[in-house]
Amino acid sequence: MKLKWLIPLAAGLSVLQSSCVQHITGKSDRYRFNQILNIHYTPNDSTRCYGCYTDAGSWMGFTIPDEIDPVNGFCGPFSIDKRYFMAKSVVTPFLKNAGSASFVIDSTDYFPGELLMKSQVGDHKLEQRLWFIDANTALLNIRTDSHEALSFTGESWSPLVELSRDQNQLIAKHPSGELLLLNFEPDVVLNLDSGNYIASKVAFSPETNITISFLSGEQELLRTSQQAKNILKNPNNYVREHDSRWNGYLSKTLREDMDSIYDRIAVKSVVTLISNWRTHRGGLLHEGVIPSHGVGYFVGFWAWDSWRFSAALSRFAPELAKNNIRAMFDYQQPDGMIIDCIYTDTTENNARDSKPPLVSWAVNEIFEQTGDTAFIREMYPQLRAYYNWWYQKRDHDGNKICEFGSTDGTVEAAAWESGMDNAIRFDEAAMLQNGHDAYSFDQESVDLNAYLAYEHQLLSKFGKLIGQPFDQPYYGNLVADYFFDDSVGFFFDRRISDRSFVREEGCEAYIPLWTGIATQQQADRMLVRLKDTTKFNTYIPFPTVAADNPRFMPKGYWRGPIWLDQTYFAIKGLRNYGYGADADEYTMLVFDRLDGLTDDAPIHENYGTHTGERLKAPHFSWSAAHLLMMYEEYGK
Repeated sequence: MKLKWLIPLAAGLSVLQSSCVQHITGKSDRYRFNQILNIHYTPNDSTRCYGCYTDAGSWMGFTIPDEIDPVNGFCGPFSIDKRYFMAKSVVTPFLKNAGSASFVIDSTDYFPGELLMKSQVGDHKLEQRLWFIDANTALLNIRTDSHEALSFTGESWSPLVELSRDQNQLIAKHPSGELLLLNFEPDVVLNLDSGNYIASKVAFSPETNITISFLSGEQELLRTSQQAKNILKNPNNYVREHDSRWNGYLSKTLREDMDSIYDRIAVKSVVTLISNWRTHRGGLLHEGVIPSHGVGYFVGFWAWDSWRFSAALSRFAPELAKNNIRAMFDYQQPDGMIIDCIYTDTTENNARDSKPPLVSWAVNEIFEQTGDTAFIREMYPQLRAYYNWWYQKRDHDGNKICEFGSTDGTVEAAAWESGMDNAIRFDEAAMLQNGHDAYSFDQESVDLNAYLAYEHQLLSKFGKLIGQPFDQPYYGNLVADYFFDDSVGFFFDRRISDRSFVREEGCEAYIPLWTGIATQQQADRMLVRLKDTTKFNTYIPFPTVAADNPRFMPKGYWRGPIWLDQTYFAIKGLRNYGYGADADEYTMLVFDRLDGLTDDAPIHENYGTHTGERLKAPHFSWSAAHLLMMYEEYGK
């Protein structure tokens, strides 16, 4: 069966108007951005899901059925935490009197914040639209031109699921403890039959609303059931709020002076960040953003990932940005350390290492967008404690120049702390003990100390804002001179043993430019290598390692590919030192050359330096965060 996956914009707008939902027109109208991401997948096993529609912090997601195995309903829900599909589709409409004929899908679409499916059987047409109302509940709206009453059933439930009913509510329980609730309107009769349900309208009506709720356990059952009933009583009010929320995201993000193709990149970035939003659950005590819902091992919160997400979210979802930071500080250690990552299951948390300190940057971005000094006052003591921790636990020889390290003395965890797990610069590094729970690499890192210098500047700013002076000495000037190799004109790490440079040209050298601690002369000299097409001015600019390094690996994680945070740091660094035209040129190379960026492909974790090909995890939040900042800063 050939599906018409692309539908005209006018068709999307007619659907919107038919639902009586008034929306904002203009550049921020989300219906301009159809087919925003390809999430076509009909589940045929219990675990695979490389991307889905999810929103509002929910732990469930839905896919659009694919052409090979179509089903007349949105697929799922998929449990983002436990990684299984509750069913192939929990709601599929049908006409009882249509005999063996079934609805055939005409077209599908994924707009920011909404799924749409159009299908037909004979002369009868059907439209299905799905929105997330809150973190627990999605609303399915079904419209038909048939004068026969619709019926509904589930398609291919997981064999582990047990079904029961309570009046017009279907309850599906999974052995994981998660529950699914389907709530139907009063004019629907719900019955169970042979491990499935059939829900039938008692009389024809052109519109039906069904709520789909997903819960972590029975403790949420009563509250969610009542909320679902409230939604069904007045669905249009909730849809208007949803529509307003999404158009609000876009109106705060989109520029009037950018071409529509680049607007699409910004919108896709917003969609990616919001699709990775998760409400508090288990050991995650605040809502926040995960790196990628498409990969199971990324379903948690990481420290420096969170700082990046919050910086971008501050533009359009500042409360989520604040809570994203609070979530990591919920686990701040007594000595001030922020641990690497946290999960719903706290036994999986990693406290073997921290992550590079960019949190004051994120807090400052929130302040610059909101002017919220109360948040500064709340975070300031914790930020100070974290800043001081680095000098207490990661300065082996007390020279006020810090090293990446670990709590357990392993090179593995120390490399994780740098965020650059297998970076070439650490190939010969060894560990030194600083204390019973503190170990350092035997080399001092330029990026770490540039971050710390920037954190100091921002902590000083925060202290003045709230009348609590930050009285720690500033080492930024020392850092710039200490790590700059005059003989080469580049920044490098240094070995503790003899203070020699670790001459591996890599992306860590971008950070003194991004933080603004480099001198103008240093930036000018660095430009020679940054513009060299054999080193950093590659097809996609600013790789993690110079492309002429003998150990450069095109798919080597941190040994060659493009990570968009580092590319952003380099581009922003050029802006900081007066090279705005170059920064704009490199931004356009990123936008125009990354595979799939301007169509419906997901944003990925990293990309091929010489090809722009997509690598590693799809639907990756920090790539989206930095693309959004590149879009915002272009031409400025």
